[in-house]
Amino acid sequence: MGISSANSKFEVSPFLNFPTGEKMRKPIILSLMFYVAACGGGGAEKRERPTPVVTIGAASSHEFSDVYVAVGTANANEQVSVRAPVTERITQLGFSDGDYVQKGQMLAVLAQGQETASLASAQAQAREAEQQLTRIRELHRRGFATNASLDAQTASATAAQALANAARASIGDRVVRAPFSGYVSLRRISVGAVVSAGDEIAAVSDLSSIKLDFTVPETMLDKVRVGQVITAKAAAFPDYLASGGISAIDPVVNPQTRTAALRAILPNRNALLKPGMLLSVTIMSKNRTAPAVPELSLVREGDASFVYTVASDLKVKRTPVKTGTRDGNLVEIIEGLKVGDKIVTEGVVKLSDGTNVRTGPAKASGAPAKAR
Repeated sequence: MGISSANSKFEVSPFLNFPTGEKMRKPIILSLMFYVAACGGGGAEKRERPTPVVTIGAASSHEFSDVYVAVGTANANEQVSVRAPVTERITQLGFSDGDYVQKGQMLAVLAQGQETASLASAQAQAREAEQQLTRIRELHRRGFATNASLDAQTASATAAQALANAARASIGDRVVRAPFSGYVSLRRISVGAVVSAGDEIAAVSDLSSIKLDFTVPETMLDKVRVGQVITAKAAAFPDYLASGGISAIDPVVNPQTRTAALRAILPNRNALLKPGMLLSVTIMSKNRTAPAVPELSLVREGDASFVYTVASDLKVKRTPVKTGTRDGNLVEIIEGLKVGDKIVTEGVVKLSDGTNVRTGPAKASGAPAKAR
């Protein structure tokens, strides 16, 4: 039974106990239809996730080395600043900018007029003293000269010869020569200039080889030794890789930086490397052979690393591994794998422990590939 009113078009249902007028029936019916449709789908079968397609490979054997990269400064094999020994005017130059000079080659001549005159005078005195000594010796042989006079004349002749030698040395100081073969610096003096004692005339550098000085942390001292091979590269010549060996290790560690200085000798092909250049130094030590896997096969969670090993039934297992150094895209495996173990090399992001997989080339986009 219902209650009706002349002023209302609504009825009260005895079962639902809410208005059931014409305007309310349609929304209620539609709501019930949506609810039934949503709940009625529960009887359909749940769609299964497709089996992931991955690329499978094997842990390979690879040679690894501990690699340390340092920065070093190139120095000439021998380098010296040739300076004027006395204050004098330059009368001649024997080199041009950047010339290659031989050992003993004349670089500059300083004015030596006064020294030349002094040499001539000293030579004349030496000749006269030598002639006088010859006469005294003859008289002494005949018994007409005493031993004292012979000794005095001998001393005079020796002193005169010494003066002549000093004059020659003074002239020699005014001829500046290259101490060894090498390249000279850019010329900064000219003929006629007066140089003071100690002024630089030229810098000579032997570039047949390069002394490369660099530092390593004190913790690496157990990994370096004299004779160890290193490689170096300059930014100016990216295609030129110089190879040499460590020639010396400084026995004193810098207490401020806790580093040790090392020196390596590098052959310098065509004098390509220049003193003062910054070189990148690569030191390799502890060569060894170990299992290796591609970088893409590793899954990292914090400090832990994992790979997915593949069983014969194509079920994967999440296997923890301990990694070492890298060489290109290969990673050294210290613990957890052996050479030949089957692993997933691509497609690891789609996997979990115990997942069944299919083999096939993994796509870079991560989209499933077609099964073989």
